[in-house]
Amino acid sequence: MNFSDIFKKDFIASYTSENISVPHIAAVLFITAVIACYIFVVYRLITKKTFYSKNFNISLAAIAVITAGIILAVQSSIVISLGMVGALSIVRFRTAIKEPMDLCFLFWSIAVGIVLAAGLIPLAVFGSVIIGVMLLVFVNRKSSCDPYIVVLQCDGQDSEARAADFLKEQTRRCTVKSKTVQKGSVELNMEVRLKDDSTAFINELSGLPGVRSAVLVSYNGDYMG
Repeated sequence: MNFSDIFKKDFIASYTSENISVPHIAAVLFITAVIACYIFVVYRLITKKTFYSKNFNISLAAIAVITAGIILAVQSSIVISLGMVGALSIVRFRTAIKEPMDLCFLFWSIAVGIVLAAGLIPLAVFGSVIIGVMLLVFVNRKSSCDPYIVVLQCDGQDSEARAADFLKEQTRRCTVKSKTVQKGSVELNMEVRLKDDSTAFINELSGLPGVRSAVLVSYNGDYMG
């Protein structure tokens, strides 16, 4: 037996299922399931109700457990690890990620499964707590500096000018985004930055002479809602 045979024998022997006990597997999967539930709750709390996807949230929790199981299987046998690489190389995921935040949660879920299966339990636990707190603080933080869209319908140019002057006085910044003119009607979409959290000025704006309606909509640059 030469050095090459000894090296191959030791390498393959080190990847046997005997190295991973059943209690270890059960503990890893249980802790992964607990953190997956934590990810589920955090995603539900920070996601806007209009864009919340329950199926995607359930998938996040399942992905963490599935990833942990895959990494445990890869650790148990070199043959399984090679087969897993070949199997995953032919898989194509074509589900579109609509929000950047969804991508963040997806990577978080996969990372939890990998780190826990690798035996780094403190890293997974403390890391998940810190990530969850950061997301809850920054995503749910509201500011008067956030942009809003004011949709105005006026009778004509005079009422349009009065409404524009009023908005410039009541807001920190006011910019015309679009303007639609029809016979006897003018529609304006204006981006505004509020001075404070109060939106009472919209009530006064709708009561100006010649203003048919005034609508205030929150706006983040991609969608309105």
